[in-house]
Amino acid sequence: MRANDPFACLPEAAAFTVTSATLTDGAPLPLEQMSGIVGVPGGKDISPQLSWSGAPEGTKSYAVTVYDPDAPTGSGFWHWAVADLPATVAELPEGAGDDTGSGLPEGAFQLPNDARAARFIGAAPPAGHGPHRYFIVVHALDVETIGVPAEATPAFLGFNMAGHILGRAVLTAIAETPA
Repeated sequence: MRANDPFACLPEAAAFTVTSATLTDGAPLPLEQMSGIVGVPGGKDISPQLSWSGAPEGTKSYAVTVYDPDAPTGSGFWHWAVADLPATVAELPEGAGDDTGSGLPEGAFQLPNDARAARFIGAAPPAGHGPHRYFIVVHALDVETIGVPAEATPAFLGFNMAGHILGRAVLTAIAETPA
C-alpha cells in the first residue's frame, strides 16, 4: 500500500502555483531527472526548472523540497531540499541543484538529501517496486531565514518550517523502474 499525500497531515496552507519547463504535473519524470548516480541508465541527476507565482502576502522566503513517499524505507526518500530562497526569487533554473548550487541565489543553500549529498539526486525507484510519486514543493514562509544548519536533514528542515508555512505549491511526477 502506498502512503497518502505526505502533506495532508500538515497544517493547511494557502495554495499557489508552481510550474516547470522540464516536467509536467502528473506525468513521468524525464530521464534528466532520473539518477545516474544510483545507476539509472541515462539518468543525469539534473534538478528541474521551477517557476512559481501567487504566493501569499507576507511571504519572506521560500524553501523547495523533492520527496518520494513511496521509497521502501519506512520514511520515504528526500531527493532535494533548498532553504532560505529570498522572497524576491520566483524561479530556479534547470540544474540549479548541482554539486555547487550554481543556480541558487545568494543566501540560499542545499541541505544533504537522504543520500547525504547536498545536491539534487534524481529518481531511482527499485526495479519492480511499482510507480513512485515525487512531490516537488515550493513552501512560502513567513521568515527570511529558517535557521537550520546547512548539514541538517530535509526532515529537520520540514519540522522547523511547519510553523512558518504560509503557502504551498506542489507538482507531482511519477517514476518507475521495470523489473
